[in-house]
Amino acid sequence: MQRHSRFVSLGVAASAALLLSGCAAAATPAATHSSSTGATASYPVTVENCGTSLTVTKAPERIVSIKSSTTELLLALGLGDRIVGSAFLDGPLPESLAAAGGDLNVISDFLPGQEAVLGLNPDFIYGGWESNFSADGVGERDALTALGVGSYVSPAACKGDFMPNPLTFNSVFTEIEEAGAIFGVEPAAAELVSTLNDDLAGLEPTAGTTTALWYSSGTTTPYVGAGIGSPEMIMEAAGLTNIFADVSDTWTSVGWESIIEANPSVIVLVDATWNTAAAKIAHLESDPATQVLDAVQNQRYIILPFASTEAGLRNVEAASSTITQLADLNE
Repeated sequence: MQRHSRFVSLGVAASAALLLSGCAAAATPAATHSSSTGATASYPVTVENCGTSLTVTKAPERIVSIKSSTTELLLALGLGDRIVGSAFLDGPLPESLAAAGGDLNVISDFLPGQEAVLGLNPDFIYGGWESNFSADGVGERDALTALGVGSYVSPAACKGDFMPNPLTFNSVFTEIEEAGAIFGVEPAAAELVSTLNDDLAGLEPTAGTTTALWYSSGTTTPYVGAGIGSPEMIMEAAGLTNIFADVSDTWTSVGWESIIEANPSVIVLVDATWNTAAAKIAHLESDPATQVLDAVQNQRYIILPFASTEAGLRNVEAASSTITQLADLNE
């Protein structure tokens, strides 16, 4: 495993979006809480998480999830009945989880405030970004602990010395295992990881060298996938060569001049409701500076839903979709 700590103590959008939602066998929800916890759950559980030592003495029962990656993982582990509130979802749930998440209580389209979250009387908050836990957000982790509310950050989003470098699929799978231990559903987590490993092993990356730009957002200054985060991980699994692989960051801001100089063979577009792939295509095809790119002139675009591009259980699907879309472009 990478720099994500294992258990210290276990005391014991578009067409691409449809493709992703349709191939999510790995994300089929496990049994619900009533049948998934039991003798296999052993507490206390202690993990090191973004530099914070977290000890859980019993299975959390009232969970608030922030970001799609955390919500979808909880649903896939069969924990939908324990989610009392969700927020900051990045897009619709994949088809395989739509039924399990049909009753989600979405409390905010963006980061909720502490008052709104604590009003749900949670005993645990699972955040997709470390910045979710701030005085202006759901509250700082120490303060939440003092209130009896546990917290866990997706390890892929840790900052500083605790940032995975690079992020790998093993890192993502470790988070699933840790979540299984924290929430008392280790068998469901192990089964999910096994399925995802099989799916990953079954990928057939594109042969040869195909250079790619991962275009997340921005017009004047584009925000792109760099060399150590989920964009690089997904592109590498699909057989693409990231033109900014040498940048030691997860995402980074660059100038259009460097993109034009690299002239990538394809452009991976992240599709979000607030920043659609269609809007990015319109910019690329209307700006004289970017119209010269071969990928733009030949409309060689790969479109991935935002929720599949942040570290989580849909990353293998994102790589698979990338391979399929590239094959279609090459026909």
